[in-house]
Amino acid sequence: MPTSSPERARSPYANVVVDTRPMWRILLDRAYRPGLIGLGIALYLLVRIVPTPTGLTLAGQKALAVFVICLVYWVTNVMPLMVTSILAMTLIPLTDVLSPRDTYALFGNEAVFFILGVFVLAAALMKCGLSTRLALTMLRRFGRTPTTLLLSLFLMNALLSFFMSEHAVAAMTFPITLEIATVLGLRPRQSNYGRALFIAMAWGTQIGGIATLLGGGRAPLAIGMLRESTGQTFSFAEWSLTAWPIVAVLLVAGWLILIRWFPVDIDSVRAADEVIDEKVLRMGRMSVRERAIGLVMLATLGVWILGGEELGLASVALGAVVLIFALGLVVWSDIEPYVNWGVLLMYGGAIALGSALNRSGASTWIASVTISRWATSPYEVIAIISAIGILLTEAMSHSAVVALLMPVALGIAAQYGIDPRIMAPAVALPSGLAFTLPVGTPGNAIAYSSGYMTLRDMLVPGALLVLVAWTAFNLTAIYYWPTIGLVLAGP
Repeated sequence: MPTSSPERARSPYANVVVDTRPMWRILLDRAYRPGLIGLGIALYLLVRIVPTPTGLTLAGQKALAVFVICLVYWVTNVMPLMVTSILAMTLIPLTDVLSPRDTYALFGNEAVFFILGVFVLAAALMKCGLSTRLALTMLRRFGRTPTTLLLSLFLMNALLSFFMSEHAVAAMTFPITLEIATVLGLRPRQSNYGRALFIAMAWGTQIGGIATLLGGGRAPLAIGMLRESTGQTFSFAEWSLTAWPIVAVLLVAGWLILIRWFPVDIDSVRAADEVIDEKVLRMGRMSVRERAIGLVMLATLGVWILGGEELGLASVALGAVVLIFALGLVVWSDIEPYVNWGVLLMYGGAIALGSALNRSGASTWIASVTISRWATSPYEVIAIISAIGILLTEAMSHSAVVALLMPVALGIAAQYGIDPRIMAPAVALPSGLAFTLPVGTPGNAIAYSSGYMTLRDMLVPGALLVLVAWTAFNLTAIYYWPTIGLVLAGP
């Protein structure tokens, strides 16, 4: 019986999509994931069954096998990073590299709880709107011409990343940047100013993200692995003191590259001023809740800087979390969507794997057969490790880079008589300097998704900034770090 109902009249095949690719492409696509999983398993079994190499213990061989399978899965991202970390925590006790008690105790490392506290505090800033208010206020105050608006956006993203995860900052400022580009009538992939706006957003978050322990999980993860292996650590102020010359150089170099590579091609940003003014007016006056959360955050920063080493960075962070809930400033349902629980799993597994490699002697053995063959001095060691870190981070997660390199770096430090503390910034800082590819960091991916730039727009100027970053890092390590007690001493 005929019917006029659209639902009944619709063909059952209306949503069918026909794959017109060649059969070999379809089969290759279907086989990609199972093939990589199988490759990881095959390499794991191969490392387990070969005769134990000279200088490597049986426990070290087992730890190396776990490292290899995790390496394959982290690099290819065939499984979520946190699932690979769970796999590591499963295999370590099953293979008797560490006891179950020791393995799962490592998940309670201070770094994991510090990151949890930072996530919650950053979520409170975003939920109450204080972070957005700060961003709009900076743009409103300083962004009155095309050049100053671009500079304000660049520095604003960097400054916010001092106190929040760079990924969260990029996600928060992207809608603001997109609206500015839209109201200015900038044409995607044709406007230099449009390209510059989104690259400024991405570069700013990454440069600011290495300045403190709050910009991302790399630094806390590296410090957690350092503490677990050697008992040494960094205070909040010490880490910022270590990183600031690199941040300063990159802010200047990034800005110069930005304005020279993408010359401003518009005369006025008056339309953007009006949009920003309207957003600020719509937010109204700062609420009591915003003021209270802001004061708690400032007090927390002060305690981290002045007494973080004595009190413990994680203890201070969790104390601040308890305070904002006790004062009724947030409720758990507000915070929960912002906390990346998978990242916490990833860090816990990475710390456990790093500890297993170090305790079994596998990290020292890996160092002896890899970087130690290429480097003849501590300076060359730092140059090679930083170069590897920068290259790897363009293709894989920053935290995965730290998880892979930190155990090897600690093994090399023992061979060359280098202070192990140096290896934490030597690995963590370069691993946050991905400027060329969209896959390098969520900030790059978000900027590229705007449609205002091509891959070449990111690749060429980004490669130039990477070269500046690597050079600045090594000059800082050689000439500045010794003045603050981080000396590259030979054996």
